[in-house]
Amino acid sequence: MTIKLFILVLYFGVLFFIGWWSSKKIKDIKDYYVGGKKLGYWVVAFSTRATGESAWLLLGLTGLGAIVGISAFWVVLGEVIGVSLAWIFMAKKFKRITDKFNSITVPDYLVSRFKSKSNNLRLLSSIFLSFFIIIYVSAQIDATGSAFEAFLNWNYFFGAIVGYGIVLLYIIFGGFVAVAWSDLIQGSLMFLALLILPIIGYISYSNNIPLFESIKKIDPGLLSIWGPGGFNSINIATIIGYLCIGLAFLGSPQIFVRFMSIKSEEEIDKGKWVAILFTLITDSAAVMIGILARSFFTDLGSDVESILGNNGQNSLILMVEYLLPLTFVGIYMAVVLAAIMSTVDSLLVLASSTIVRDIYQKIINPKIHVKDLIGISRLTTFVMASIALTVAIIVAISTPERTIFWFVLVGFHGIAASFCPTIILSLFWKGFTEKGAISSMIVGFLAVLFFKFIMPKVEYIGIYFDKIAELAPALLLGLLTGYIVSKIYPNKELEDEFKKISK
Repeated sequence: MTIKLFILVLYFGVLFFIGWWSSKKIKDIKDYYVGGKKLGYWVVAFSTRATGESAWLLLGLTGLGAIVGISAFWVVLGEVIGVSLAWIFMAKKFKRITDKFNSITVPDYLVSRFKSKSNNLRLLSSIFLSFFIIIYVSAQIDATGSAFEAFLNWNYFFGAIVGYGIVLLYIIFGGFVAVAWSDLIQGSLMFLALLILPIIGYISYSNNIPLFESIKKIDPGLLSIWGPGGFNSINIATIIGYLCIGLAFLGSPQIFVRFMSIKSEEEIDKGKWVAILFTLITDSAAVMIGILARSFFTDLGSDVESILGNNGQNSLILMVEYLLPLTFVGIYMAVVLAAIMSTVDSLLVLASSTIVRDIYQKIINPKIHVKDLIGISRLTTFVMASIALTVAIIVAISTPERTIFWFVLVGFHGIAASFCPTIILSLFWKGFTEKGAISSMIVGFLAVLFFKFIMPKVEYIGIYFDKIAELAPALLLGLLTGYIVSKIYPNKELEDEFKKISK
């Protein structure tokens, strides 16, 4: 216990140092929210992946691998496709246009892109962002409490509060610079930890029969690429849902704000390979950790969730404690918390920028001095984090059967469905209009709620929508709505302007 705590304190000390060091670089609001647009490709690539993966990767995807076996690799494929499309086809164009507009937030970009004459688009996008960020951050705080409970036997609620306090301190001091550099460290830890553990697990495997033969004896369905039960309509719907998880990378603000922060388009060309390889290696390793955990800790007929936790989300923790000395258990605990915090810090800075820049500065008090915004930003960060902590505690009390994998995805999908259709159309279609963007965001937002909470209850077809999940249909409806409304209310002047800015 003492060794675990020592490693944890050392890790947190590094985060606080980053926050202090980063605070010296903050001169104005641009530095606080996008690092002055001076970050290199290593920092941005690792930051996008650390932010995009979080506890979902270390606890959620490992658990999925344990529960469904090799069919979880469909998630890996979906993630790699999504990350590749974002970096190869969207990042440079987004960087170029946002630099021309001097945008420092996604609502900034949207208002400039559509030459908005009212505050409707800015206000709407800020409300949607704030709503889903609170859900998303609360899911990460929930994972923090679970991690402290599993590793240190702390009370769940005490662990959640401790994690909340630590992240809050270094963000308030260092802003986006602290977030980006801490994400580089946290992403590196995640990469190494996930790469090493399945190798150690495979070497340590001492059964008399080969690993995959052992898995086959536990459940032959674990070795089916179609999932347990084989090729059937339910599993096809499930696979579509797995593949569509990667769609969330095609415009989510917490990812795309990092493309704003990189110092040049040339850095994007370098960073894309780092991001793609990071995703492929870490996601594949996560699935393998889950499969190994299934072999190490369960037998034919075992109650899997009573051993590995809800949806297998304790798989990585059990593997670490079983295979590694106490010192390394402490390191892996730091890695799990790093994954969680790398997302929490990014989202809190994004939420703060939305409230302070897009609502307070641009709508409520346009005459405020820019330097005064930094203090307001720090206060806003504290308030948003506190609301998220409250939500996490309420959900933990009211829904004890929740799982990290799906809790995280609700927030992630909500942000993605509200913004991805609008970002995609705004970058690639000259005919897209402000009314189309507003309609697209509203429909995407409502569709997530509809396909998450209503459609799965519909008789006969509900089960398929439950397996496909809410992102794909919500994103498709958002795209379709944006296209139709823009056709009904065209804007020729905006089309001509788009031709100029997109060159």
